[in-house]
Amino acid sequence: MDQARALLSSVFGFEDFRPGQAEIVEAVAAGRDVLAIMPTGGGKSLCFQLPALCREGVTVVISPLIALMRDQVRALREAGVAAGALTSGNTEEETDAVFRGLDDGELKLLYMAPERLASGGALNLLRRAGVTAIAVDEAHCVSQWGHDFRPDYLRIGELRRTLGVPLAAFTATADAETRDEIVARLFDGRAPDAFLRGFDRPNIHLAFAVKDGPRRQILDFATARKGQSGIVYCGTRAKTEALSAALNEAGLTACAYHGGMDPEARREVERRFQTDDGLTVVATVAFGMGVDKPDIRWVAHADLPKSIEAYYQEIGRAGRDGAPAETMTLYGPDDIRLRRSQIDEGLAPPERKAADHVRLNALLGLAESLTCRRQTLLGYFGERAEPCGHCDLCDTPADSFDASEAVQKVLSAILRTGEWFGAGHLIDILTGTMTDKVAARGHDQLPTYGVGREFDRRGWQAVLRQMMGHDLIRPDPERHGALRMTEAARPILRGEASILLRHDSIAAARRRPAVKALVSDEDAPLLSALKAKRRALAEAARVPAYVIFPDRTLIEMAERRPENLDQMARVSGVGAKKLERYGDAFLSVIAGAVAELHPARRKLAGQAAGEIYDALLRVQADLARGPEGTDKPVSCSAAQLARVADMRPRDLGGLTAILGERRAERFGPAFLDVLHGV
Repeated sequence: MDQARALLSSVFGFEDFRPGQAEIVEAVAAGRDVLAIMPTGGGKSLCFQLPALCREGVTVVISPLIALMRDQVRALREAGVAAGALTSGNTEEETDAVFRGLDDGELKLLYMAPERLASGGALNLLRRAGVTAIAVDEAHCVSQWGHDFRPDYLRIGELRRTLGVPLAAFTATADAETRDEIVARLFDGRAPDAFLRGFDRPNIHLAFAVKDGPRRQILDFATARKGQSGIVYCGTRAKTEALSAALNEAGLTACAYHGGMDPEARREVERRFQTDDGLTVVATVAFGMGVDKPDIRWVAHADLPKSIEAYYQEIGRAGRDGAPAETMTLYGPDDIRLRRSQIDEGLAPPERKAADHVRLNALLGLAESLTCRRQTLLGYFGERAEPCGHCDLCDTPADSFDASEAVQKVLSAILRTGEWFGAGHLIDILTGTMTDKVAARGHDQLPTYGVGREFDRRGWQAVLRQMMGHDLIRPDPERHGALRMTEAARPILRGEASILLRHDSIAAARRRPAVKALVSDEDAPLLSALKAKRRALAEAARVPAYVIFPDRTLIEMAERRPENLDQMARVSGVGAKKLERYGDAFLSVIAGAVAELHPARRKLAGQAAGEIYDALLRVQADLARGPEGTDKPVSCSAAQLARVADMRPRDLGGLTAILGERRAERFGPAFLDVLHGV
């Protein structure tokens, strides 16, 4: 460690290590496999850069974004360290310089994107270069179900085995499940030296706000911090451009950034953000992970992030220099619907979707928290903390109320309706709103009908949202998002425990305008499931999603909920070929298992002839052994029944021509009764 401490001072200019760095540097320098979980701004890069200078050979650094690699290489070169990067953004001269450095044995750190590992010459290059260690930055990208998954990260474990060198993996964002996945995929399940250095960023002020004129809220927040570098994260590309324009009109210096921009335009934004003071970047999550800017003073979310891990990583881009930084996250029911649908419409298996819903619930719990947000956030990552005194809820305690009775009413409505319905229908019951669905199911006769008139519709939506945040109720993916009660809710239902909810979020909910939705709250989960099926079929066929079915067809499916192919065929946009090709797949989403139909019957689906076919089939079953049930069995083929149903002969002669004399004698009069009754 004497050499490391000397280099720490002479090369990097630091008098001492930050908390937790020394032990990690010592383990990496000793050639041990290492997994280090460190907060953003905790000095992760130093923990692999410094050991690289202490050992012989080259350390290859696998990093996810070009901007991050270029920043670190530039900083290392400024410090006199021979470092280079092989990226798609290199000029020919830059690439030649890297190869010369490797051939001459001068390069100490070689940065590469994980995608480069897929090229045939990458392994030979690294062998020839004399690689003696591997460092993996943003190691959580190896998690196949994480928010930043990079498929080529899965190649790193094989690279470690082939080169036979130690590997050090670093990340700031990894819960216990992700840490296990990192160990399995990068270290073949053999436990490395693990260092969990905490997730707390005490210099960052945490705040959430219910959406109430979100553009104005963002403008007010950014204007109050004019002259400070900041990031506004948005859920869509269009919103980044609209908000950027609004900020510029308000007198701030802002620019948009998203994945749909020309690469050169994105690089220009990155360059400006690195060099300009007081620039605000309004971006999708494509921006930030690769920007190593220490003096970002604030981060705002115009839309709710995807998960608590994504939230933690995105706010962590503020205040990397340790100086005070601020955050604000806006959220509302439209965000929750979007995030739920993104999970439900994804292609992950059901167990992963359920886990993602739990993670979203954790973020909602943070948003609706009653006590110190830092305690809630760190608690999710398994850490305990005292109230921080540095979040909006420590500044101004939440206006809470005993919501035990309100929660009991919701739970009672859920249980009395068999846990088969979503928020919209439950709120109709609680508020005594007579709808066609309430009347059709007799739910106006339930004891819970009309018992919740103390809140309006938006008030109950806020209660239900907070209940999901407290994990008292969860959407059931097998029932298209119908809410079901969790075990955690039973003590409250039985009156053995009480619960406090935020009163101010209910009041704020009342002030919000209604959000226009494609379908009702009741049908939204099924629409999401249908879109997920469409997406899977479209990807398999390599066609746009609308080629399978347009949105309006899926909306009608969600609202009408056909139970068989005949009903499905009556949905607008479902023609005969699409019914044959996709009918069963979409019916299985709506109604579960689909009964097998003979091909001859399938061709009649949705036609009057189909109903005639079914009636003829029932008559045949009754007369198969004659009127008394004692005769020799006789039956018609499916093709014959289909011809009768389609041609509809009006007399016994016409039936005989189709069925033959023996079958016409057995079934003729009864079949004609069916045909004459049409």
